[in-house]
Amino acid sequence: MKGDTKAALASGEHALIEMAMATHAGTTTEEFEQIVSDWITTARHPETGKLYTEMVYQPMLELLDYLRANEFKTFIVSGGGIEFMRPWAEKVYGIPPEQVIGSSIKTKYELRDGKPVIVRLPELDFIDDKEGKPLTINLHIGRRPIAAFGNSDGDFQMLEWTTAGTGKRLAVYIHHDDAERETAYDRDSHIGRLDRGLDESPQRGWTIVSIKNDWKTIFKTGKNAENKKGTL
Repeated sequence: MKGDTKAALASGEHALIEMAMATHAGTTTEEFEQIVSDWITTARHPETGKLYTEMVYQPMLELLDYLRANEFKTFIVSGGGIEFMRPWAEKVYGIPPEQVIGSSIKTKYELRDGKPVIVRLPELDFIDDKEGKPLTINLHIGRRPIAAFGNSDGDFQMLEWTTAGTGKRLAVYIHHDDAERETAYDRDSHIGRLDRGLDESPQRGWTIVSIKNDWKTIFKTGKNAENKKGTL
């Protein structure tokens, strides 16, 4: 609130979620969904000036289409807030709300003006990160994934649990290393840190995809969608 972005990011994703909880406590789930819907249709990236929904990764969309065309069921498992992602995930990614898993806050049921509502509380329920991801997958899905894709050490346990299953398995890390077309961060980042994943993926047989070298196109539209060396 004071504009000190550096201090806000220093405590990582947990602190960001706590701030979001504080600012929207007391709203109903319907009110919060409307807030999110209004924001996602108007908010623009401060550097590119594009809507955030225009900055969806083209290779991600192609992968989701390919998997669904081959009878896979696709899920989002994110450290982000579950109620923040659900209002727009289906339109952008083709993933319905019931297949979106994320961090959550506590809620309560109450009557307002004689109507039943679910109200958001300023209390954290669950952080869907690191060891928490296999737990929420087991809770919400009830099946071990066949393939999992991540971009930070927060996804490590999800990839580890996925590849521990029997039969053919796939684990992929996306390495954000293209400062020119997107952004570059890994080992020293407070948000989205990728350190252990870079070190252990080779011996574990996990694939590391370089955005800089392997993605011809990054975003689905816009000036950043130019050709680069490599293939999707």
